[in-house]
This record gives sequence, C-alpha cells and structure tokens, in this order.
Amino acid sequence: MGLVLGFWKKYGIRPLGFWTTLIGASNQTLTYMLEWESLAERETKWNAFASDPEWLAKRAETEAERIIVERIENCILTPTAYSPMR
Repeated sequence: MGLVLGFWKKYGIRPLGFWTTLIGASNQTLTYMLEWESLAERETKWNAFASDPEWLAKRAETEAERIIVERIENCILTPTAYSPMR
C-alpha cells in the first residue's frame, strides 16, 4: 500500500482511513475511504493517478507474478443531515 500512497500524495488524493475485516466473510478485504471536495475533483485526480505511466509500470511489475487486487468496488457516500462527519 505504501507505493500507492506515494502516488495518491502526488495527485492530492486524501485517504481518511483503511480497514480490514475483523468479523465477516473474508479477512482478505481491504476497505479504504477517500475524501473529495466534489465529484469533479474525484474524476480529475483519480483519472490522473490511474493513467500515470509510472504508476501503471509499477503496478504491472508488482502484479507480474500474480494479481494482487481481485476485485474493486466503489461507493460514493454523502453524509446525512444528522451525521457528525460532514
């Protein structure tokens, strides 16, 4: 994950936290939350990161022997009016 964090920092992508599953279907799941000011910011910064040639080369090198990420699921959350985090 350290490699990814460096690239996220390069593009101003702000992680809020990382979690693994303690109780549930799989302890191999990594969940993380990123902070975005807007959907436009997300699109701009994530697309820049995802198309970075150095990142693509490092990812290919890392996954040359076996795929590390089997599945990615994205959710866009918005706080409720009564949420302490807004």
